[in-house]
Amino acid sequence: MRIDAVELFHVAMPLISPWRTAYGEDYTVESVLAKIESEGTYAWSEATPLAAPCYSPEWAGGIFAVCKRWLAPAVVGQSISSGDELQQKIGHFKGNPFAKAVLDNGWWVLEAQRRQMPLYKLLGATRNSSDVGADFGVKDSLEELAQGIAGAFDQGFKRVKLKYRPGWDLEMLRFVRGRFPTQTFHIDCNSGYRLERDVEMFCRLDDFNLAMIEQPLQHDDLVDHARLQAKIRTPICLDESIVSVDRADMALDLKSCQYINIKPGRVGGLTNSLKIHDLAKAAGIPCWVGGMLESAVGLRIMMALSMLDNFTYPADIMPSAFFYREDVGNPDVKLTKGPDGSPQVTLDDQPGTGCEPNPKLLEKCTVQHARIEET
Repeated sequence: MRIDAVELFHVAMPLISPWRTAYGEDYTVESVLAKIESEGTYAWSEATPLAAPCYSPEWAGGIFAVCKRWLAPAVVGQSISSGDELQQKIGHFKGNPFAKAVLDNGWWVLEAQRRQMPLYKLLGATRNSSDVGADFGVKDSLEELAQGIAGAFDQGFKRVKLKYRPGWDLEMLRFVRGRFPTQTFHIDCNSGYRLERDVEMFCRLDDFNLAMIEQPLQHDDLVDHARLQAKIRTPICLDESIVSVDRADMALDLKSCQYINIKPGRVGGLTNSLKIHDLAKAAGIPCWVGGMLESAVGLRIMMALSMLDNFTYPADIMPSAFFYREDVGNPDVKLTKGPDGSPQVTLDDQPGTGCEPNPKLLEKCTVQHARIEET
C-alpha cells in the first residue's frame, strides 16, 4: 500500500480517579492517535506512553514530536507491503518504540481495512474472544482496595492484578491474602525495587502463592531478573524490560522470566508483538497482553492481538467505563461473558477494528495536531 498521509493527535484524556503505581500518579492519560491514509482508505491507531517519561523513557509529547518530524515523513509517499518493510523504513531511528508503534499499529489496521477483514484474523488468530483480568492501583485505604477486589471476583474475574510499591507492599499483600486466601493474584512492581536491597522481601513473597511478580526490578534490566528468578519459586513476568524482539530473545536465553507481558506500544507495534509472541511460544513461555489505559482505539488493537493462542493469561483490557466517563474511541469497549460466566472481550468481524475517535471528543481532548503529507 502507498501511505498518502499521516495525521497525528496528541490527546489528554481525564481519568475518573487517579491511577497510582510505583512510578507515580496519573490524573490524565496522554496518548497519541494517528489517522493513516492510503488511496481513499484510512485507519486509526494509538500508542500511549503516558504524560511523563516515568513508565518508560518515552512520553506522549515526545512521541508526537518524533512521529511528526522523523517517522511519519519517512513513510509518507512510500509503498509499504508489510509490517517488516515499515519497520525497515524507520529502523535507522534508534529506540522510540512507542513512537514507532503509532505507525506500525496503523499499518496493520489499514491493511485489514484494505482487505476487508478483521484485524485479529489478519494477525493469524482463530478465536474472537479472550479472558481479561481486573487491575487495582494504589488506593486510599486497604478497605477500599478490598471492596474493589470483592466486586471483581463477584463479577467472575479469574485473576486480579495489584500495583505494588514501597509503602504499599507486604502489609497490603498480607491483608489481601487474609481476605481472599484462594483467589488468583499477581503483583506489578513497575520497576520499583532493586535486587541487592530487596531480595529478602522477594523471597518472602513465595509464601503468598502469587501467579507471578511483574517487573520487580529496573526497567532496562535482564540480568538481575535472571538472578532473582533463580532465587525464588514465584514466576517473574517481564514488562518494561521487553522493548524489542532482541530483548525478548535475550531474556528467554538468560531465563530472566517465566511470563512475558506484551504491550504493542512498548515493543514497537504489532509487527514486533507477533515475533515476541512466537519466540515465547517456541520457548514454552506464556504471554499476556498488557494495557496502558488506552482509549477504545488502542484497546481494540490490543484485543485483536490477545486472540493469538499463546496469550493464555487473562489480559489487561478493561472496559472504557472503568477509567473514563467519556471514551474518545467510538464505540467504547464493553465486556462480554464467557461460557463459564467470566468476563471476556469479544470481537466481531468488521474490517479493521471497527473503531475510530468521536470527532467532538477528539477535538475536546487534543493538545496538539499535525498532518504530514507529500508537498
